[in-house]
Amino acid sequence: MPAVSTFDSTKTDLVELLTSARTGEAQLPDFQRGWVWDDEHIRDLIASVSRSFPIGTVMMLEHGGEVSFRTRPLEGATPDSRTPELLVLDGQQRLTSLFQSLMSGKPVATKDAKALPIERWYYLDIRKCLDPNIEREDAVFSIPADRVLRTNFGRDVVIDLSTRSDEYEQCMFPLSEVFDHYDWASGFRERHGYDPDVSRMWDKFERDVVQRFRSYQLPVIRLHKQTPKEAVCLVFEKVNTGGVSLTVFELLTATFAAVAPPDFELRGDWEARERRLHQQRVLRDVANTDFLQAITLIVTRERQQAALAAGEEEDRVPGISCKRRDILRLTFDDYQRCADPVTQGFERVARFLHRERIFETKYLPYSTQLVPLAALLSVLGDDGLEKPAVRDKLARWYWCGVFGELYGSATETRFARDLPEVLRWIEDDTAVPRTIVDANLTPERVVTLRTRNSAAYKGVYVLLIREGARDFRTGETANDQNYFEEAVDIHHIFPQKWCRERKPEPVSAGLFDSIVNKTPLTARTNRIIGGRAPSEYLRSLRENHGVSKADETKNLESHFIEPENLRADDFEAFFRARHRELLDRIGAVMRKQLLVDRTETAAKPVSYEELEGTDE
Repeated sequence: MPAVSTFDSTKTDLVELLTSARTGEAQLPDFQRGWVWDDEHIRDLIASVSRSFPIGTVMMLEHGGEVSFRTRPLEGATPDSRTPELLVLDGQQRLTSLFQSLMSGKPVATKDAKALPIERWYYLDIRKCLDPNIEREDAVFSIPADRVLRTNFGRDVVIDLSTRSDEYEQCMFPLSEVFDHYDWASGFRERHGYDPDVSRMWDKFERDVVQRFRSYQLPVIRLHKQTPKEAVCLVFEKVNTGGVSLTVFELLTATFAAVAPPDFELRGDWEARERRLHQQRVLRDVANTDFLQAITLIVTRERQQAALAAGEEEDRVPGISCKRRDILRLTFDDYQRCADPVTQGFERVARFLHRERIFETKYLPYSTQLVPLAALLSVLGDDGLEKPAVRDKLARWYWCGVFGELYGSATETRFARDLPEVLRWIEDDTAVPRTIVDANLTPERVVTLRTRNSAAYKGVYVLLIREGARDFRTGETANDQNYFEEAVDIHHIFPQKWCRERKPEPVSAGLFDSIVNKTPLTARTNRIIGGRAPSEYLRSLRENHGVSKADETKNLESHFIEPENLRADDFEAFFRARHRELLDRIGAVMRKQLLVDRTETAAKPVSYEELEGTDE
């Protein structure tokens, strides 16, 4: 079967494109952002057209196919109520700028260099346009709405074009006349007494400049109405470099607008849910696409279950997925049915994370992992949190994802496996999910965790809080209240300054900046530590802050630190012992046996220069 093209490509007269915008034959899909070009952009665009320079391609979609959008006219256009034939996908800013400046018959509402709103008429200085020594951009003028350009806070008049006679006198051609300039040209000749030199000047200007606007053509790609939604979304993202890329949320907003009740608007509905979810600090990075992915996981699972219930063979039923094409297949009814349960699912996610001692997004290992977790807790309901056996399985799955570093890429495929596999595992202990099977963490990897960019790095920090790490000074664990009031964060145990200056040999930066040498402490305790040796700051905590030797031991051991190693300032012994202990604790939370070298810890040293941007 021969391939069928989904688009045509041709050249179209500028005047035809702008006329179609005026009549409403060409409009915008409602997901398009507003017109934003400033005065300088408009003048540069006019200069390019006046010299027949290319200004890019316009892409349009035939209206009325699978993709049904609410539409609106280009800004400045006041068409009748006709249904548009074409939708502008790419080229909105250029077409709107040219329509308003050349055809609307009204001053252009734009912005100045400081982004302040202004209204402008656009003119070409005839003499400057014909002077080969003057750049065309310098011949394009924008004049305020009253057609008088002033300086010195409005006291001095630079150009007054408030009457047609003024335009003639100063040889300033209004671009609003460019497509119907004959009356203006006649008046111009008459005003100058049909002077032969002026007439020749006009004839050259008309031939070399005005006719360029009238004959200017743009390349137009016309997508056929049969183009599927996902293709429209993908194409828009690739070509719309001058604006904000279209997301699946924007596209659904436009498609829902065509079928939803008048009082429903997807953006407003999401913004209300977003405010509700973002009340939880740990959910403040949840975005509309995360929300739609979770809904899509639920909907595609429902479709799969319905197919199985109808007797479809297992290898022929629709798959569970949350990829772009599947999100775009959501119906308004799908969204209405699932939005509330998924919102509640995300709220249960916050409760789950708090139980795991994750309180804010700063130390959330993977924001992506919240999508399948929200879908799971939407299906499980409160049982996912209230039944200890279910909660324990969710926690094991969660920590395997974190320490296995499994949610950094190709996440949609893993999401789609997680939902059915974890649900099946909850019912059948032998059906262990692939995320748990795949998870692994090597001893060497732990040593190389040095920055917050790593999910496993954040995971170790959270694990220490989860296991009850006590502040060296106060002895308090990081519960909700003191976590925020005391500004708990991750800090070095052997300070960087001491490590760099240790005699006779400094500690390798590759070791002292490892997570093995870091732990959660309050900001005040970290200030007390400063750059001193551990033996010194421990003595200061005992003598000046009332920390007993017994409490000191408890505090240090709660961080998986062997106290005598710190008291003796023995970095190497401390590092080996803590490395082994961290691996044991990570293995315990993953419920996996990690291979641990019980005799030596190897770490490749790195230079200080390589550590730019590492956490303090």
